[in-house]
Amino acid sequence: MGTPDIAGRLVLAPMAGFTDSPYRRIARRHGAALVYTELVSAEGIVRGNRKTLDLTRFSPEEKPIAIQLFGKDPAVMAEAARRVESLGPNLIDINMGCSAPRVCSGGSGAGLLQNPPLAGAIAAAVAGAVRIPVSAKIRIGWDGSSRNYRELLPRLEEAGISLMAVHGRTRAQKYTGQADWEAIAEIASLSRVPVIGNGDIRSHADALERLRTSGCAAVMVGRAAIGNPWIFSGAEPSVFDLAEEVRTHLRLMRDFYGERGIILMRKHLARYFHGFRHAARLRGELVRAASFEEAVSLIDRYEGGGFEIPED
Repeated sequence: MGTPDIAGRLVLAPMAGFTDSPYRRIARRHGAALVYTELVSAEGIVRGNRKTLDLTRFSPEEKPIAIQLFGKDPAVMAEAARRVESLGPNLIDINMGCSAPRVCSGGSGAGLLQNPPLAGAIAAAVAGAVRIPVSAKIRIGWDGSSRNYRELLPRLEEAGISLMAVHGRTRAQKYTGQADWEAIAEIASLSRVPVIGNGDIRSHADALERLRTSGCAAVMVGRAAIGNPWIFSGAEPSVFDLAEEVRTHLRLMRDFYGERGIILMRKHLARYFHGFRHAARLRGELVRAASFEEAVSLIDRYEGGGFEIPED
């Protein structure tokens, strides 16, 4: 299957509710080297669940793209991988790091960290079912007493994994504390496949520093990319750049989801505007906007008034 080709060294992390097709397109335009779908249930794909299948939709401009699957049954994971391969992604990613109880309490996601033989069996089943590269996204262990990445790494490599993404926290930490970049660097030094490091990348400068010191082939940017796609290029947007990007994002959401796109956009709107005069007031107005036209009108008014909403 070989190593997947990616378009640079800064990658957009998969994030449920945020990294949908519209935002993936924005991230790619700003230089994200690889994007992932949101977490997709292998069981849902095999059963033909419409909402699950919708999560696998992507457009050509999003490539290179990985479809990320989760599940605990090797046969179901393999069948789901075969089905999504026909959609034309560049990569199929196996999630072994999701800390959400609804995922890992059943043995999927980070739950696989507690069962390395099963993790290896799933990786082998998926890699054997498709012709495109297969990757895995892991954490460094379940908790502080079971940091078992040294055991997991060779199992996944032997199973046929072509790329590894590593979040430098345990499942017990979720997103608290600090990511252990020493452990990530150790994995990068031991691994026979390229490693993407993940955790606490808050700026473009952070990303470059982690690339310099970790030995990783790439780094993955998560929460810091929401409302700030410029993190991938290192550009400093003006308030006018920001306004134009939000209008573009709104249009993409409307075109992809219809009018409900404005509702789904609210969580993004709350992240875009920070550090400008009256930004808090604008955020408050935007998250109450009931239509695409109303949201765009608010942004136009704000921009036209020196990026202020005129006082009533």
